[in-house]
Amino acid sequence: MGTTNVRGAGPWALLAICMGYFMVILDTTIVNAALPALRADLGADVTGLQWVVDGYMLVLAAGLLSGGALADLLGARRVCQWGLVAFVVASIACGAAPNLPVLIAARILQGVGAALAVPASLALLRAANPDRQARARAVGIWGGVAGGAAAAGPILGGLLVGLVGWESVFLVNVPIGLAACWLIARTVPAPEPRPRGLDLVGQVLAALALTALTVALIEHTHVGVAVVSAAVFLVAGVAFVLAQRRAKDPMLPLSLFRDATLSAGTAVGLLINLGFYGELFVLNLYLQEPRHLSALVAGLALLPQMGMAAIGSALSGRYTAATGGPRRTMLVGLLIGAAGLLGLMIAGEHTAYLWLVLPLVATGFGMSFTMPAATTAVTDAAPDDRAGLAAGVINAARQLGSVLGVAILGGLAGHGAGLVPGMRVALAVAGAAFLLAAVLTAVGVRHHAEDSLHA
Repeated sequence: MGTTNVRGAGPWALLAICMGYFMVILDTTIVNAALPALRADLGADVTGLQWVVDGYMLVLAAGLLSGGALADLLGARRVCQWGLVAFVVASIACGAAPNLPVLIAARILQGVGAALAVPASLALLRAANPDRQARARAVGIWGGVAGGAAAAGPILGGLLVGLVGWESVFLVNVPIGLAACWLIARTVPAPEPRPRGLDLVGQVLAALALTALTVALIEHTHVGVAVVSAAVFLVAGVAFVLAQRRAKDPMLPLSLFRDATLSAGTAVGLLINLGFYGELFVLNLYLQEPRHLSALVAGLALLPQMGMAAIGSALSGRYTAATGGPRRTMLVGLLIGAAGLLGLMIAGEHTAYLWLVLPLVATGFGMSFTMPAATTAVTDAAPDDRAGLAAGVINAARQLGSVLGVAILGGLAGHGAGLVPGMRVALAVAGAAFLLAAVLTAVGVRHHAEDSLHA
């Protein structure tokens, strides 16, 4: 495996790896609880709120591939620590932001830190667990920690917003990030760096294409801006593909996608995040605006969904290990998640909350049961010397899905009197995304992800 003392990795090393990921995922859900407070305090409209969420996710999605390459080139442990330090600094800047533009800029810096830390943490996890079944269990724990962070986000965010203010949802990252950095330095074995180049042209083109696409979707009401942005996206996207074909050491080797399991698993990662994080953005607005719930009560209302996210992630690794591969796990999770998202379409201004509990449970379980299995499918299908890159690919796809979900579903939902009917359309789109992912899994994912030419 080309690692230093990797087989000596123990539970403290696993905890250290998971803590950084916990912080990154916590920040994706805790911020949603603060959206109405940000609207009131900073004068943000729905578009501004979309940028607060998507500014972070956009840079995370655009930078994950280079983050994975840097983890291979410079060493996963070193890159993970750099990312955590950047994230902590950016979180302090978010908490001190005096206005919306400064907050969005600080969120972008958070995305840079997360883009370094996430693929490096997954590369560390893979290196520490060379056995396939042990790795599936470890990824399940890693996903379970992320599920716990996602579950804690709305409740902790609501509590902090109510008691302290919206600034605290960012400052809470500081002790978590510093503790994770300290533990990684002392407990996590360091895989040896693997020499490779950095594709700066590809990185610039990828960032330009993703930014243009996001602008086109979020700013769709400004026709001129949307049209120009869409054109830039198309040109930059084509240029990126051509550049990857010609580059000596591309940031995204297109040959990776010759493997059907890796391709399908990557697409599934995009689709589940599109549905889940788009739904989460819309539901937070629905609960706090038409239903007039406080941030804390809205967070508690989401507990059936977010609580099941923690449980489903923990069970996913066990089920994948027991069945010998990720395919069946993914199919079960995707179909349950689709049923939950479509079931939430019954929600209205006066719908009894009890009618929403079962769809919330199904949505949370389906998402979290699928995600670790999809990650296992992609990383196991990749060659060993592309572990960091494969981690970057699946996480970049997922974060791109989050960006698209907030932009598309948030735009469909709108606000005010039109939020509820728009929300139902958005939920239908989210459910369709999960169903499409199930089809791709059935067609493209092998039962044993490692039964490939890479083995």
